[in-house]
Amino acid sequence: MEKNGYVNGSDILLYVGGNAYGHCTSHTTTYNSETKDHAVKPSASKGVYAGKWKGKSVTGLSISISADGLRFYEEDETGFKTLLKMWYEGASVQVKCCERGESDNWTPDPYLVGNFVITSLEESDPAQDEATYKITLENDGIPDTFKPSKLEGETVTDPANSNTSVLDGE
Repeated sequence: MEKNGYVNGSDILLYVGGNAYGHCTSHTTTYNSETKDHAVKPSASKGVYAGKWKGKSVTGLSISISADGLRFYEEDETGFKTLLKMWYEGASVQVKCCERGESDNWTPDPYLVGNFVITSLEESDPAQDEATYKITLENDGIPDTFKPSKLEGETVTDPANSNTSVLDGE
C-alpha cells in the first residue's frame, strides 16, 4: 500500500541487539560529516572579497543515534537492563532502523543496519513519575546496509571495496 502525507514517527523503529528498543518514546538518527576547510588564494581576476570564502571537503562520515524509553517491569524487547549489560560488556552491538509493517507479524526491512557502540546510557528515576532511560550509540565502521527511502533505487559502492554495496536500492 502506498503511503501519503507525513511520516508518523511511531512507524519508524529502532532495534538494538536484535530486538526493538523497549517502550521507546523517541529516537533520533544523526548523519554527521567531518569536514576540512581549504583556504586558497582566488584567481588574480577576482576582487579582495573572493578571498574570504573557503572551500570544504568531507574527510569522514559517521552516524549517531539517541533514544529515550520508559522502563517497564515486564519488558519483552531490548529494555534498560539488557542495554546496561550490553554497555558493561563494552562490545559493538547490531543496530537496525526500519519502518513498521502494515500488519501484525511483519518482517522488518531495515534501511540502516550496522555495528554501533553504546557511548552513553542514562537512567532517570523522578519521584512519583515514570522511570526513563536514554541511550546514545555511535557507528563502529561502515554500515552493513544503508538505504534511506529518499535514495531508494540508487546503488552506491564503497570506494574502498568495489564488491561492497553500501546503499542498496532493492
